[in-house]
Amino acid sequence: MAQGPKDNDVFLGSAMQFMQAGQNMTQQFMEYLGKTGAPAAAPPTIDPQAMTALQKQFMDQQMSLWQAVLAKQPGQEQSFKVAPEPGDRRFSAPEWRDSPIYDYLHQAYLLNTQYLKQVVEVIPAEDDKAKNRMRFLARQVTDAMAPSNFAATNPEFIKLAVETKGQSITDGINNLIKDFEKGRISMTDESVFEVGKNIANTEGAVVFENELMQLIQYTPLTPKVGTRPLVVVPPCINKFYVMDLQPDNSLIRFMVDQGNTVFLVSWRNPKEEQGHVTWDDCLEQGPIAALHVAQEICKVKQVNALGFCVGGTILTSSLAVLKARGEDIVASLTLLTTLLDFSDTGEIGLFIDEQGLAARESSIGNGGLLPARDLQNTFSFLRANDLVWNYVTGNYLKGQKPQAFDLLYWNSDSTNLPGPFACWYMRNLYLNNSLRVPGKLQMCGQSVDLGSLEMPVYLLATREDHIVPWQSAYESTRILGGKVRFVLGASGHIAGVINPASKNKRSFWINEDVKKDAEGWLTAAEEKKGSWWTDWAAWLKPLAGDLRAPRKPGNAKYKPIEPAPGRYVKERAV
Repeated sequence: MAQGPKDNDVFLGSAMQFMQAGQNMTQQFMEYLGKTGAPAAAPPTIDPQAMTALQKQFMDQQMSLWQAVLAKQPGQEQSFKVAPEPGDRRFSAPEWRDSPIYDYLHQAYLLNTQYLKQVVEVIPAEDDKAKNRMRFLARQVTDAMAPSNFAATNPEFIKLAVETKGQSITDGINNLIKDFEKGRISMTDESVFEVGKNIANTEGAVVFENELMQLIQYTPLTPKVGTRPLVVVPPCINKFYVMDLQPDNSLIRFMVDQGNTVFLVSWRNPKEEQGHVTWDDCLEQGPIAALHVAQEICKVKQVNALGFCVGGTILTSSLAVLKARGEDIVASLTLLTTLLDFSDTGEIGLFIDEQGLAARESSIGNGGLLPARDLQNTFSFLRANDLVWNYVTGNYLKGQKPQAFDLLYWNSDSTNLPGPFACWYMRNLYLNNSLRVPGKLQMCGQSVDLGSLEMPVYLLATREDHIVPWQSAYESTRILGGKVRFVLGASGHIAGVINPASKNKRSFWINEDVKKDAEGWLTAAEEKKGSWWTDWAAWLKPLAGDLRAPRKPGNAKYKPIEPAPGRYVKERAV
């Protein structure tokens, strides 16, 4: 790749521009911190020696990169290069290396990204939360500034536009217009899926409903079932059918296949008329109502219960209320990626502070809705490159139509939250971490103590969970009063849970000794290949009671209202 004098001048000019861009980005970031910080109104003060050392290193690396790209010969390794972080696929296409200009462009961007991250580490912070907030903001800035996000600096966009004679540009504009009309980025081909047809189609019936939820009872699939039913409480953020996507990856169908009579809470997508709903309302009209109905239909003293994510938090709180009332109706508890101790909530908790929460309480704390769009944007920007910028480049720059993917269809089907519920949840759990303290919280007129729950517990966390850090989920072993089996699954918050046993993918870790701290537990844990589903099924089987012949959903008192999955799950947020 021999370069002439003019090429050298172009590259030198580019190198100087990117050095300046990195400096400017850092300066603007620090000024932003100064404006948003409290109470300071000036950019934070950095150790000048540390900053000088970083600047020198940054300029040396930029010059080394510029010289290495100029000197690179065909078939030879570049003497100095900057590699993306593991899992970063933004610059994997050959177009980013075929041209020395784009080869330099994307590597210079990666250097700028590294530089800003290093600067963040030397900026003084009040505490760990403030430092993590800076890291999060720095990542948002650098992700947004990637050359892959802009037509003029993305060689894949240019190549495709030439090959299609501009059709890809037209398609991209049309995709952008359609998404503007929808008010969100399309992540999948939504025309392929229909709730109740090719997803959420496990057979069953709605046997009870109130203002907040419908209770589904699924049709048995085995000749015998356990006497004790299993009541499932999914999160009220997004829809329940992440647990019932398609037959080959449906956790609900797997539960039914194991000989369980399964009941499931299908939360309503709140509208303005549900804007008054409180945390206590969700407990009373959600798990507490569901547990009693299942108990009556199956004519048993005790049922088994399972909660997923915030559904697990709501379920456990409900059980503590029932325990305080003298009701001990749950024989076993399963919690999937659930927080009871909110001391470390990952990146979600970084922006829940007194000032922001007080503003939200004044606007919707006494009535109103936390819009689905706000929630979806928050979760998407936790993984912006995968869930935002990936689709910006694919849909709008390249004019591509997203592939059909059931999990992303579910991810786009987000829900509102009632304002009073959301504000109480954020203040008492995320901000004050009061749930873990015996007697500190009053719920449904009762002083609750999670330590009073003495039933056996199966706790699943997932190792790469960015919503419920597994170490935080592990803290539940210190809070609940019963014997706990803690299992750590591979992958993240959703993929780690929805890991079908039939596919025999990934792995999980087990260790019966939960007296150690989280890292000590993992060090001594044994890795098992495959899905945690089979381990959980074996754990639950002896707790399901004697076998009996299955019955159809409902009874004389609770007659089937409509087929599963019911009306509530089909209501989309506007």
